[in-house]
Amino acid sequence: MHGWGGSYARTWQQPGWQALLEDAGREVIGVDLLGHGSAPKPHDPVAYADLTERITAAAGDGPIDAVGFSLGAITLLELACRSPERFHKLAVMGVGENLFRRDEERAKAILAAVEGEASDDLTAQLFAQYSRQPGNDPVALAAIMKRGNHRGFTKADLGRITCPVLVVLGDKDFAGPADPLMEALPNARHVPVRNCDHFATTEAFGAIDAVLEFLEAPAG
Repeated sequence: MHGWGGSYARTWQQPGWQALLEDAGREVIGVDLLGHGSAPKPHDPVAYADLTERITAAAGDGPIDAVGFSLGAITLLELACRSPERFHKLAVMGVGENLFRRDEERAKAILAAVEGEASDDLTAQLFAQYSRQPGNDPVALAAIMKRGNHRGFTKADLGRITCPVLVVLGDKDFAGPADPLMEALPNARHVPVRNCDHFATTEAFGAIDAVLEFLEAPAG
């Protein structure tokens, strides 16, 4: 599952993830989150109340191995909290302490930049650039930010995820540190990626190698 402003093609096909997984004998299920890629792009924030629906429709009842980055990782964790039996293994990238806290001022700055307001905040500028990549709809992506239904995770929520979980986080990622997430997950391992920020994660060799090794290792 790709992140906000990404797509299955840009995040997983172009950097070679799909080819590597297929070479390893894996069946790869590619999904675009609502508002992204080839999926519909409604402008009403209410339409994005449950982003897990496209995952369950594509993947069935499982159990499956799943890989997610940023918003995709958050969405997979939401589904795993509700239905842990759907997952055999779970690799999440670009998430950490941010799952338990929200910087309201930064969130407002990012949304304003996506909606076209000039900003001096570098992160807000990057989000605005991503929203305007070919094939993206900035209005739909802003609506996702406004959906407002996700209350955040609690340790009790995440404690229901008993399958093996790999947490991959760049050491320069604003989503970190990974410690609070690691403390909440009963069966997790953390792999840091050196000199890697949030936006570079899915193209970092360290992240790719860690996830492929995790998926191929026996569960237990």
